[in-house]
Amino acid sequence: MIVEGTILTGRSFEAIEGRVVVENGEITAIEEVTVDSDDIVVPSFVNAHTHIGDSIAKEAGEGLSLEELVAPPDGLKHRLLREASRDELVAAMERSLSFMAQAGTGAFIEFREGGVEGVRAIQEALSDSSPESVILGRETTDAMELADGFGASGANDSEFGAERRATRQAGKLFGIHAGEVDSSDINSALDLDPDFLVHMVHAESLHLERVADSEIPVVVCPRSNIATDVGRPPVEELTERTTVALGTDNVMLNSPSMFREMEFTAKLYDLSAREVLRMATVNGAEVAGLGGGLIKTGQPARLLVLDGDSDNLSGARNPVRAVVRRAETADVRRVVHSGAE
Repeated sequence: MIVEGTILTGRSFEAIEGRVVVENGEITAIEEVTVDSDDIVVPSFVNAHTHIGDSIAKEAGEGLSLEELVAPPDGLKHRLLREASRDELVAAMERSLSFMAQAGTGAFIEFREGGVEGVRAIQEALSDSSPESVILGRETTDAMELADGFGASGANDSEFGAERRATRQAGKLFGIHAGEVDSSDINSALDLDPDFLVHMVHAESLHLERVADSEIPVVVCPRSNIATDVGRPPVEELTERTTVALGTDNVMLNSPSMFREMEFTAKLYDLSAREVLRMATVNGAEVAGLGGGLIKTGQPARLLVLDGDSDNLSGARNPVRAVVRRAETADVRRVVHSGAE
């Protein structure tokens, strides 16, 4: 397979005209040559925090607080999940996964409610055309054993020590929500030595220094945090101290569009377009323990091809800023998932 256009290469997303050569799902060459294409070729996105099961309840719960919406075990989303049939749940997740793939997401990290059955349901929803998944089971260690790791709700909900030990022994990924509503659960979450933290809206100086010392990555979800009125994460400060990735959080609250998440983040924070694009691609891949997230020889070929001559993107003078601040799903021409479209 050969993909041609303006290619945003490496961690700096240097723009070159040429072609990407793909063999057996891997980038085998990047050739800087003149090509007859207006396409913009970027790494496909890695959505580093999702709750896809919420697809059954989009835009439910207007006016409710975060706890009323999502707190286990009886937040609105948990009640709706219990009430939904398995067929309804799987079908709704299939629709969201299809949208994510069409919108340029090549991989995602899912915190999957429902224990073992919840993990099995999303495994059923995944197809050959779906983004690559990293599924973190919740509620039981049995769910973790079936999945790719464990996704903890927050240290104020439970101690999670046994789950952390079991996950480490299994050699799998452990992530935990922290500092979403307030700062009270951050130190306890850090004490678990997780593989990554999610949210950190209320991180204080001590927490930021602990994150820097431990080099624990953080996934931020600014649109979700604004939607639930819990505040805005200190993204600039976090990026100075550790790897920061972007996630879209609950499908209940937000479309799982990384285009929207990037644009929102770029316009809300004093960050370069390159930094935001890293947060949406290679940083998320590193958090997930995946290769890819950048266009480089030897990396998995998860690629997003945008129509640079679309009505929206034509005339763009800076392709990185155009991808981050302007591009949208309608501009997607092709999505390559590990060498296959």
